[in-house]
Amino acid sequence: MMTRGNLLEPPETLLPEASDAQAELDRGDDPADVAARHPTFSAAWARLAELALESDSPVAAYAYARTGYHRGLDALRKAGWKGFGPVPWHHRPNQGVLRSVAMLAKAARDIGEDEEYQRCSQLLADSDPASLEANGI
Repeated sequence: MMTRGNLLEPPETLLPEASDAQAELDRGDDPADVAARHPTFSAAWARLAELALESDSPVAAYAYARTGYHRGLDALRKAGWKGFGPVPWHHRPNQGVLRSVAMLAKAARDIGEDEEYQRCSQLLADSDPASLEANGI
């Protein structure tokens, strides 16, 4: 009989593909247009937050990232996530929500909201430590 890992740990949560929305981002469509067409697609919100941080606009980044974070949590719950357990970074559809959490952490740090930074950093570590390194946290 073959078993996998820790039987007490919940299974990995893998979000479904959002092929159309991802293709739009991949071809370079404006992420604001992608977010407008696909408002539940966290990767578009994460990209908007990244661009805002690059433009030294942490409050706008915080708002974009918060939207991606909430839309991502909704998607994770719909996929069976119970608020804890692995959300692997290597699964590309998961990266939008994990990037949104990372951008929320960075924007929170930039505006001095240290508790939010710590909470988001811990969520990334709990989901998949690889997401910390991938996002420079």
